[in-house]
Amino acid sequence: MNGEQQHDADAGSSVEEMEFSWDEYLEDTGAIAAPHGSFKHVDTSLQNGFAPGMKLEVAVKSDQNTYWVATIITTCGQLLLLRYDGYGEDRKADFWCDIMTADLHPIGWCEQNKKILKAPEGIKDKIPDQEEFLQRVLKGACSAPANLLEGLHRGKNPLDLIAPGSRLELQNVRDSLEAWIVNVVENVGGRLKLRYEGLEDSDKFDQWLFYLDPFLHQVGWAAQHGYSLQPPLAIRSLKSEADWQEILKKVKEEEEESSIPTDLFKDKPVIGVHSFSEGMKLEAVDPMAPFVISPATVLKVYNEKYFMIEIDDLRPDRTTSQSYICHVNSAGIFPVQWSLKNGLHLIPPPGYPGQDFDWADYLKQCGAEAAPQSCFPSLTSDHGFKENMKLEAVNPVDPEEVCIATVTKLKDSYLWLQLEGSKKPVPDCIVSVESMNIFPVGWCETNGYQLRPPRKAIVNKQKKIAVVQPEKQILSSRTVHDGLKNQEMNSSDSVVINGKYCCPKIYFNHRCFSGPYLNKGRIAELPQSVGPGNCVLVLKEVLTLLINAAYKPSRVLRELQLDEKAAWHGHGETLKAKYKGKSYRATVEVVRTADRVADFCRKTCIKLECCPNLFGPQMVLDKCSENCSVLTKTKYTHYYGKRKNKRIGRPPGGHSNLEVAMKKPNKRRKRRKHFFVHKKKRSSASVDNTPAGSPQGSGGEEEDDQDESELSHSLAQDRDKRKRKLRTFSFSDDENKPPLPKDIKVEVAEKLQLDSNPLEWSVADVVRFLKSTDCAPLARIFLDQEIDGQALLLLTLPTVQECMDLKLGPAIKLCHHIERVKLAFYQQFAN
Repeated sequence: MNGEQQHDADAGSSVEEMEFSWDEYLEDTGAIAAPHGSFKHVDTSLQNGFAPGMKLEVAVKSDQNTYWVATIITTCGQLLLLRYDGYGEDRKADFWCDIMTADLHPIGWCEQNKKILKAPEGIKDKIPDQEEFLQRVLKGACSAPANLLEGLHRGKNPLDLIAPGSRLELQNVRDSLEAWIVNVVENVGGRLKLRYEGLEDSDKFDQWLFYLDPFLHQVGWAAQHGYSLQPPLAIRSLKSEADWQEILKKVKEEEEESSIPTDLFKDKPVIGVHSFSEGMKLEAVDPMAPFVISPATVLKVYNEKYFMIEIDDLRPDRTTSQSYICHVNSAGIFPVQWSLKNGLHLIPPPGYPGQDFDWADYLKQCGAEAAPQSCFPSLTSDHGFKENMKLEAVNPVDPEEVCIATVTKLKDSYLWLQLEGSKKPVPDCIVSVESMNIFPVGWCETNGYQLRPPRKAIVNKQKKIAVVQPEKQILSSRTVHDGLKNQEMNSSDSVVINGKYCCPKIYFNHRCFSGPYLNKGRIAELPQSVGPGNCVLVLKEVLTLLINAAYKPSRVLRELQLDEKAAWHGHGETLKAKYKGKSYRATVEVVRTADRVADFCRKTCIKLECCPNLFGPQMVLDKCSENCSVLTKTKYTHYYGKRKNKRIGRPPGGHSNLEVAMKKPNKRRKRRKHFFVHKKKRSSASVDNTPAGSPQGSGGEEEDDQDESELSHSLAQDRDKRKRKLRTFSFSDDENKPPLPKDIKVEVAEKLQLDSNPLEWSVADVVRFLKSTDCAPLARIFLDQEIDGQALLLLTLPTVQECMDLKLGPAIKLCHHIERVKLAFYQQFAN
């Protein structure tokens, strides 16, 4: 994703490959992600092969020559939380170990290798007869997989064992049940790119399938279940029969080298027994083109598990048929009248007379019977998906592509998905909630695969006309800016903008007075101009850049916010600002016609108390016509200290040439909760060149903002005194500049003396300790989360912030006390 443009003539648009962030996209569109728990196949693929309740033999820490049986409590990647058998429900002795480094073995290993099984010191007295105890606890127990504890596969995620070069058997689902060998070309989080054996140099017939697909099996499956190994008809003619047999012989000789452990497929869906008969009618979705529901016929029944369906086609001159093999749990098969009952459109078969399809007439005309309801699995609506949720989905037309998908409709256990960013536009896809071609938000990023980004705004450099693709989405500021600046427009998709709505270039005149809200250094870093282009698009970009160039973007957004009681004369646009880790949104009025642009820019400048020429269609070359160079920001400082409870930053009189408009004070707006933490830093590292004591925003936002404004006044008046008493603090130009305290005092924390080892603390002990500190209000969280002494010692600042949802201040205080406990533990008990 290097920002270079990609052109695709078929798509009729140009899409810029640039960094895509799900967090920003969800925030921009106001959508939510589908819950991770709704993708069962992904959850299964993340399992490491170990499950709670499994038992294994572990070296005893106090005596490395002896071992004891332990039970897996929980797993986390290659880490296991274990508890020695004999401790019962007592969690005090639970311990973590790394599969790669710990001395772990499957049940029975000690007996085979003449090693001693001996209970640890903590439970030795509780077990009078060790042999009888082991017989009792190991009866019917499940041992941890030996292949994941020893040898080459030790510590590996089972999914990683399906490496490129591994071989599997794939049933041919289009024309027969015969299987053929496929090679794994690529494994992306369990989604496999498969190539038929014998076609090493051609990717024309490659397929993408999830490893749990019911038609994909380990090598040897066909022979075990009575199916022949034959290449599919589509490739059979590419080689002679002798060549295919030679390939098969070679595969059998190399079977051991490319084999995959059988227990990897233990979670595959079990195929049940069906009750379909030949000639039955039903409704179906073709999996190769899952866009419509059509009448279909059971063409052939192979056995009690498999049958073939054909999409009905009544044309006498048809040359091809759409047929495929199903089983009882196959997605996309429905009883007759299912579409009608759910208010969906059923596409009549090609060649059907008339457009009004009627099942009763059709069955009578064909002399067929409808498949009874009992043939179909029951459909559920308990799946967690809702309309407008976002996810990632495979493009059925081009399985190489994984696209952003939006749920546009739900019926029982089926989703209608709108794909964004595909090379060729596709209609809404009909997908089962149990499909293995849908994935949670972030799946591609986690597995290092390219997610097709949504289309961006594009512009014709020669004509300088901004054009937005007709996508149902809200474009981010960065998208619009890059679209106005870089992208080329495909002539076939061009939209000619009437001169009435074409905005001229808007210049940023950074030498002009920037007022109390905008940072002059950041203004200087903005592009010289934006546009020309569509008025709404250009002005929205200009306002977004100004908001981001503010000391406090939230305050500038509030100044620009449209008064709900005012009459609208333009176009309402939603803009956003981020400040101190929180997000703000507001509706801002933007003019739509070119003749009002100059007046709009001037009035916006007046709202922000900066020079009316700071930005607008006129470029200021040498001297500003407003003579704003004589103004400085220091005049605002006095009012910061005096008027903390009123609207701040507006001195009487102000700019001599400014039009002062009386405005009602804005009400404090409820902030939208921000669920994502963005770690992207500003590219700018410029130092603020405003005078000391200039306002860093406004009051009324937060208490610390007011303290900061008062402090600005006091520091400006008595700098000598400050230099003598306080250490000088230097801040770069950063929105997150913390307010300076009025009196800085350094207190050395009193050394903590512990009466007992924190490793042995119960939850109640931890709560008791916290209540003795200034973090007593947080004790309830520890009680609810059942954090004992061991867990307390593992807590870090990131963990506390994320898991306890604490702000930075309380989190640092809490971690300070945790560090005191850790230090005391190391000094008093570690040895």
